[in-house]
Amino acid sequence: MTVPFSTRGIRGKVTQDAPLAPLVWFKAGGNADWLFEPADLEDLKEFLSRVGGKMPVMALGLGSNLIVRDGGVPGVVIRLGKAFATVEARRDKVLECGGGASGILVSSKARDAGIAGVEFLRGIPGTVGGFVRMNGGAYGREVSDVLIDCDVVLPSGDFVTLPARDLEYSYRHSNLPEGAVVVAARFQGREGIPAEIGEEMDKIAAAREASQPLRTKTGGSTFKNPPGEKAWELVDRAGCRGLTLGGAQVSEKHTNFLINTGDATSADIEGLGELVREKVYANSGVSLEWEIQRVGRP
Repeated sequence: MTVPFSTRGIRGKVTQDAPLAPLVWFKAGGNADWLFEPADLEDLKEFLSRVGGKMPVMALGLGSNLIVRDGGVPGVVIRLGKAFATVEARRDKVLECGGGASGILVSSKARDAGIAGVEFLRGIPGTVGGFVRMNGGAYGREVSDVLIDCDVVLPSGDFVTLPARDLEYSYRHSNLPEGAVVVAARFQGREGIPAEIGEEMDKIAAAREASQPLRTKTGGSTFKNPPGEKAWELVDRAGCRGLTLGGAQVSEKHTNFLINTGDATSADIEGLGELVREKVYANSGVSLEWEIQRVGRP
């Protein structure tokens, strides 16, 4: 394949036909046409300006809420590394976060600085970029409650700062432009006591450990909670606990989680999710919506 952009002077790592399965929690799926891991912000802006919007762009965080289909992902996948995994606590109780920083890092830095209000991020597996795009939430709070604004690089390479109101947040959804890469975000916290913040984070971690299949190849919550309902209860009532398709299984521990029991394809995982949706609809008349993102070619 001819390289459709110049890589001369680009300092980050460009990989053609890059395997994505090792980078996502399900450990399944195809390759990216191109994978770019930028050295820093300027490198990312320069690279995307050369791509020039001529091919699809997708940002990849921890890969925790994602099914990469077996046919792989067209265009360019951007993976932010250490240069984007920074968190700085400001005196005004604002957290300056890189787009590649994990929820655990953000909440831990906030605790150490005596900043309360973002403890819930301890309970979301993922990075700031993913939280901002998906309005990530857990334990009664979500990113729209704390986000001030975010810096993004558009597929054209242009850099813009978007205030939270421009993202028009709703449940697990934002109007962030397609292909935009979130490189930084600012969260507003409040005065807190580190020991109390730490206790709350420990409770969240313990609740996740007790209720979710964290030590399996999974993808987090599969379906959105319908208004007034819990997705896991609907799945359970439809008799889907432990249901299998190929190498994929509905978790016995938490029925809103799908797991790869060892050799599942992404088609197995997505197919099982669709089977669960059919059974839930037949049982309760509720049409579950996917929360996990599904990308790429079948």
